[in-house]
Amino acid sequence: MAVEIIVMLALVGSFAGFIAGLLGIGGGMIIVPVVLWAMQMQGAGDTAYTQHIAIGTSFAVMVFTSFSSMMSQHKKGGVNWAIFRSMAPGMIAGVVAGSLLAKYLPKEGLQIFFVVFATVLAVRALMNVKPKPSRQLPGRGGLFGMGGVFGVFSSWIGIGGGSLSVPYMVFCNVPMHQAVGTSAALGWPIALTGALTYLAAGWNVAGLPYGAAGFVYWPAAVVLAAATLIFAPIGVKASHKLPAEKLKMAFGVLLLVIAARMLWQVIN
Repeated sequence: MAVEIIVMLALVGSFAGFIAGLLGIGGGMIIVPVVLWAMQMQGAGDTAYTQHIAIGTSFAVMVFTSFSSMMSQHKKGGVNWAIFRSMAPGMIAGVVAGSLLAKYLPKEGLQIFFVVFATVLAVRALMNVKPKPSRQLPGRGGLFGMGGVFGVFSSWIGIGGGSLSVPYMVFCNVPMHQAVGTSAALGWPIALTGALTYLAAGWNVAGLPYGAAGFVYWPAAVVLAAATLIFAPIGVKASHKLPAEKLKMAFGVLLLVIAARMLWQVIN
């Protein structure tokens, strides 16, 4: 790979890792476009599986990003492992089920629904709308079900689970820092499931570009993963220094960015 491509991947990976650690998200919306760009610059972007490879590479990178964030959040005491144990199996099942059902659903309709949903959540966060003090998380079965819903929805519209699990936990009066930390931990099983699925799906596909094995473009994955591993813990440290209200506002801005990007994809 050319030096300028490596430098760009390292810069983007650093930013994605920092944001992942700061807000408890996977960083896929940042990584996927830059993988597409890197493949095009390498002359590998003109295949029927380019988008598959970009998403698979993003999942592979997020395996390392989310693991780094999870361990850093754990050291800071930011992960509620009881919530994790209840939601993670549902999320994994939801990702698998959603992937099988996705081809039967109208993608644009789902994207528009998410744009509205994310915008409402973002406005609530930016206006600092507080949930009722009596509202609490459901029991183990309810958390498994919600994890399943988030997993299905994530697989349908290509977003990380943190974009949904953080506002849901805050809505149920989980402290903001703990919601971010727990979401970071939940991102790891989702990323691992997605990476293995895309790796297996593309393993025997012929005509993949040089450097790809399965639906993963390894030259980009290695550089991005190295950068995110370094910067995710820095994002975690920053998240614990920020007041909860500032962190909530930052997450609201992020949701608006995600919603705007998805709306742009729908109308173009």
